[in-house]
Amino acid sequence: MTPLVHAIRHGWVVTDRVPGPDVDEFADTAEVIAALAQSSCDVDTLLAVQHPHRTPAALAERLSLVDALPAARQALDRLRACAYCPVVNVMAPYRVDGPDGRAVGVLCLVDSAAVESRGVPFVRHSEEVYPQVVAERAAVLAGLGCATSAAMLVPVSAGERLTAAVLGSIKALGAPAVSTTDSGGRTHQLWLLGPGAAQDAVRAAAACSPLLVADGNHRLAAAATSGQSLLALVTAGPELHIGSIHRALVGTGLRRDDLASAWRRVGLAVQEVDDVSAPAQPGTVVARASNGDLLVTLPDPAPGEPLPRIDHALVERLLIADALGIDPEGPAVHALPAGRPVGPGVDVVLQVAAVPFTDVLAVHAQGRRMPRKSTYFTPKPRSGLLMADLTG
Repeated sequence: MTPLVHAIRHGWVVTDRVPGPDVDEFADTAEVIAALAQSSCDVDTLLAVQHPHRTPAALAERLSLVDALPAARQALDRLRACAYCPVVNVMAPYRVDGPDGRAVGVLCLVDSAAVESRGVPFVRHSEEVYPQVVAERAAVLAGLGCATSAAMLVPVSAGERLTAAVLGSIKALGAPAVSTTDSGGRTHQLWLLGPGAAQDAVRAAAACSPLLVADGNHRLAAAATSGQSLLALVTAGPELHIGSIHRALVGTGLRRDDLASAWRRVGLAVQEVDDVSAPAQPGTVVARASNGDLLVTLPDPAPGEPLPRIDHALVERLLIADALGIDPEGPAVHALPAGRPVGPGVDVVLQVAAVPFTDVLAVHAQGRRMPRKSTYFTPKPRSGLLMADLTG
């Protein structure tokens, strides 16, 4: 029987740097397309492998994702041949330190379909997902047969045991196999831990508690859809940070007066404000429009409404769908992680408070899921440092 958490039977570790743009910098499709347009068409990049139908050549030829995948597989083969070294039967102790926190954990494969004895999933979604994104990621996974980016999973309990086991393995291994700094100033270090007692101890610590998705709900759903294992960094921190993911309205033409009128019509308290900070606590939303800001006070929870309430769900339903008549899943609404630059065409940014981790755990304990794109856990593992074969 395949264990819940297991080593990477066949993989590839980067020998110097991941070729091309930092794939973790881009929050939406438009940014990916713009970055690929700026990359040299003569150089293979991991970003192009992950988004083969968004390269300039694919767009010019109007290739579907399925049509673009053969070229992506060839590009991936070339990347692995020139920028990676093969590894077998390894788990990868991992440490990332940066201005937005510190995480110590292990990169490994996790059974995306595993359930506990009570029939409860071993790896548990924390947020709702966009079905179209899941379908696209599942197609890429199946087409490439290789995981190039890792999800981030946190133990529901016993996190101290995992951290201690990983730190012990790092101390014994010495110098890291990979050490790199990303564009955000985070230092990522990765070690290779082969078969033996130390690997067994780290594996047992990673599998001793159910795992909650901190980042990568779409990757988990895609892995399960395609029947693959999930490449994941399993970490308990010790200094994970949760930021918010705001909502940006794109191409709507809406200005501050339009927003204020629409929100007041549905009974919301709206104030015109200057120099207001983003919300620090749930219950309010700051709307930053091109011609001024608004402070919106959300209504109190309705009788019988499950608590804690997560503001992102109310923002999408009441402020965006009901008041403005905009589909929250449509192209006019983009998720914008806190601290990321605002892209072109954005009319307004709806800033929402970060969700406390205690609320995340409370929602999970009730068997509910968070609204999609509502938590921004950092620091995350860097894509492309270690890739895993999913065909064997």
